[in-house]
Order: sequence, then C-alpha cells, then structure tokens
Amino acid sequence: MRVAVIGAGIVGVAIAHALLDQGHAVDLVDRDGIAAGASAGNAGWIAHVDILPLASGKAWRNLPRWALDPLGPLSIRAAYLPKLLPWFARFASASRPARIEASTLAISALNSRALPAWERRLEALGLGHHLRRHGLLSVWSSEAGWRAAGPLIERQRALGAPVEALDATALQALEPALGPRARFGALYPSGCHVSDPRNLTLDLGRSALQRGARLLPMEAVSLRRGEDVGFHHSLGTALYDAVIVAAGAWSKPLAASIGDHVPLDTERGYNVTLPSGRLGLSRPVMFEGEGFVVSPLDTGDRVGGSVEFAGLEASPNYARVDAILTRLQRFLPQAELSGGTRWMGFRPSMPDSLPVIGAAPDEPRILYAFGHGHYGLTQAAATAEIVADLLAGRQPAISIALYSPRRFAERF
Repeated sequence: MRVAVIGAGIVGVAIAHALLDQGHAVDLVDRDGIAAGASAGNAGWIAHVDILPLASGKAWRNLPRWALDPLGPLSIRAAYLPKLLPWFARFASASRPARIEASTLAISALNSRALPAWERRLEALGLGHHLRRHGLLSVWSSEAGWRAAGPLIERQRALGAPVEALDATALQALEPALGPRARFGALYPSGCHVSDPRNLTLDLGRSALQRGARLLPMEAVSLRRGEDVGFHHSLGTALYDAVIVAAGAWSKPLAASIGDHVPLDTERGYNVTLPSGRLGLSRPVMFEGEGFVVSPLDTGDRVGGSVEFAGLEASPNYARVDAILTRLQRFLPQAELSGGTRWMGFRPSMPDSLPVIGAAPDEPRILYAFGHGHYGLTQAAATAEIVADLLAGRQPAISIALYSPRRFAERF
C-alpha cells in the first residue's frame, strides 16, 4: 500500500519502519521534519517498568501540595482552565478504582512489550548502541512517601519487574552524589534509557529514508475520508491507501476533522541540559513527589519534568526550570547547576494515561497512534508493531480494546 504517516517523531518513525518491513511505500509527513517536537527533548527513559496511570492515588495525594505552588510539579495557567475542564472531568472519572485498575493493566500490557520491541527494532537496524542498560532509580525524601509506595512496588514485582529496595546507606553507595535528603530508594535493574532521544529519532528517521521512505515537509491540516482517504494540506489534497495519525499533541484537530472527538490535551514539560558529568549520577533518577527526573545522556545531564497545562500557544515559563533546579539542589548539594540549555515541549496527554491506538470508528483505512503522554519513547516500537498488525488485518499480540478511539463514546 501507499501509506502516509502523519508525524515524524519517535512514534511516527517507529511506525514507518514497521510498515517498511511489510513492503509498504511510506511517506512521513511533518511540517518541521524528523524529531522536531517532544521527541527532541524528552528524558530519554524507556520506562517499561512503569504501570501506574497519572489518574491514581499517587497523583491525588500530591495534588493539594502541588496546586499551592505556581512553579511546582503541576500547574494550570488560569486563562487555560476553562478549556481544560472537560479533560479534567474525564481525569477525575479515570481516577475511580475500577478505572485505575483497568488502566494499570493496559499500561502494563503495552509497557511489558516495550523493551523487547525496541531491542528487535534497533538490533535489526544496527542501532542497538543507542540503549543504555544502567537501570532506573527512584528516591524518596520521606518515610511516609516511601511507605505509601510499597503497594505499587509489590505490584510491579508481581507483574515481573525486578525491584531492589535501598536504604540511605545503600543509596549513598550506589550514587555517592546523592545527599542526605535521599533517604529511601528503589532500583529497577532492568530499566534503561537511550543515548539521546533526538539522536535516536534522527537515526531512525534517516534509516527509514534509506530504506525507501519519503519525508514530506508539509502540514496536514485535516483528514479526508470517503471513496479515497488522505489528507488536506496548504497546496491541495494527498491521497493514499491508508493514513496513520501519529502527530502527538497536534493529533486532536486531525481526528476532529473527520468527526472523531478525543479528549487529548497538552502537558507542557520543561527541562535543562547541563554539561555531561555535572550531576555526578550514573543512571536516570526519579525524585518521587517532586515531579522531576534526571538523565545522564551522552549529550549532557538532563533535568526535567513538571506538568503545566497551558495549551499549544502560550509562551514558555522557564522559571519552572529554575524551580526544578532549586529542588534538585537539595538532593545533590555538591552539583553545579548553573547554565545549561533550556527547553519546553508538548506531551500529548489523555486523561486515562492510555494512548489512542486503532482505526477511526467510521474509516478503517485511517489509523490512530497518538496520546502516549509520558510514554512516547517507551511505547513507540510496541505501538508500531500493533499498527503494522492492524494494517495487515492481523490480530495484535495484546488486546487493544482499552486503547481504542471508540472508548470516548462511553458516558463518564
């Protein structure tokens, strides 16, 4: 088939390879080119051990404290609040125990396939050198927070993720740069990250072009369905046998153009990349309850996180980066945190923390693959395998019912 993949971020380029494997002719369609969006500046984690949706007790426990700090881990710009209310209503609905359990199982099903899918893809392309297998570390500053995490850690173990509990002494031995504020820890030895998310995405994109894909530097402004499928752009209409929408935070209006209204919103994430070695850490670290992570990438030590709801148009507020660094300094008292390169990107966020994967309800030749939120890099290769199965008429290896775009027709 001739297939258009709208979006040349990490999900789009992974899908391109899965379709090239099947012999399809693939066009990558992206106004800004390969790795221009969130794929350029994320934390670089393959977080396949994560299982918990954002709409969970963990988030609600911290929400009152976070909401009091305009530069804290989660904030909503006042002007954007009216637009966010429908999303937040669905977020509250997704926080019911039965919904949390369903989302947990759905995240686990996709994430359990994430790392093997990446290993298959990267090894086949000779790009396995991008994986860094140093594990992932979570740290807590309070005993109450550590104890509250106990059931989650036990659930992760039950689902097959090895976890090692660490006290302050073990933490200090593992990562000497951590100060006394880091009192408890959990090491996920099977966790890994990548050399640099932008470099990985660029290499995958170049490889796809070498395999015969084409890059079309144009903006798809709406989808076309009917006798022919395709998309409309500024110069006219492009027709294809199938269209894959993998445009991340910009996917919502494309789906809406053919009548599919999905509750996707945008979490704006911030980071700063410091010169390599500044943090003195040997592996990625999540600072639990603080809303940020650090990653020792090949291109520098990246510090980032936080969630800001302000839409796609508002200007960045880099004071949020300074606030993250202030909190980080309490955990890494000897680190030099000045300077660095600041960045802000858009996470495509669904209220139930599950991506949208599946055919458009009224047009099987248009497939959706967006809304991965914090797991775009993690889930990209596994999502690509599912999309390839769907396009070939095969049953995917896991049930995709909970990722279906049809799930939003239900009452909440």
